[in-house]
Amino acid sequence: MDTTEAASPRAAANQRPAGAVRRAARELALVAALFLAYKAGRVVAAGRASTALADGERVWRLERLLHLPSEAAFQQPLLAHDLLVRLANCYYAWVHFPATAICLVWLYVRHPVHYRWIRRALAALTAAALALHVLVPLAPPRMTGLTGLVDTGSRYGPAVYGSPEVDTLSNQYAAMPSLHVGWALAVAVALIVVTSGRLRWLWLAHPLVTLLVVVTTGNHYWLDAIVATVLLVLILTVLPRPLAIRRPPVVPAPAGRVRPHLVGKRRYEQRRPPRPRRPPSRASSVGGGRR
Repeated sequence: MDTTEAASPRAAANQRPAGAVRRAARELALVAALFLAYKAGRVVAAGRASTALADGERVWRLERLLHLPSEAAFQQPLLAHDLLVRLANCYYAWVHFPATAICLVWLYVRHPVHYRWIRRALAALTAAALALHVLVPLAPPRMTGLTGLVDTGSRYGPAVYGSPEVDTLSNQYAAMPSLHVGWALAVAVALIVVTSGRLRWLWLAHPLVTLLVVVTTGNHYWLDAIVATVLLVLILTVLPRPLAIRRPPVVPAPAGRVRPHLVGKRRYEQRRPPRPRRPPSRASSVGGGRR
């Protein structure tokens, strides 16, 4: 018995879990690196509150010049319903990261090629956002006095952020671009690509609801979402898309075994006209009469 051949499948089976663990560790390391980069951006942005507030007023005036709808006009009807305000705050606080993580895990297991594609897009979008957060600190509309928006998180709960002076876990002066909208749109695009049918377009409800939530809760301007969308479109345009798996066309099998020579012979016999019967000869009729 050849022990080498018998041991090779077992060794391959042992290497598969090890390779999966290494790939998972590599993905976790990437997420940790992005988190550390975000923390670094928070440290760099510290002490720039006055600049961020001034930039917020500039963005507000620019939106009025562009005739964009007022964020306050969307928030006012929501403030009349405490339940809707709390639901919007909960969506902002608890859907952003879990929805993205669930989508990435599902793609990693079921569609690894598309997972790598959308992971690169998310990494590039996050890197570009961090660069803008450092270069252009921007206070959200709930902190800008010109907007007249209410901080729904602190007034109605649940609150995601504390006071900017004591909150060391988040960069509250990083409104543009909106990673909430950018990540939600990336998740929707990935799910639309890997699913089929007309209902797959319903995945766009996630970024649309996220857009309404971030605006009505006073956490982002319209321009924050527009910039995030433009960045994601540019990134997806540059990144090579995963190739679709081409399946060979299905050829229906014949009902039974066909014999070409018999089929041809039968068709020839059907097309051939019947031969006329020959009348009996005179000699045979005379001979028969004598007998």
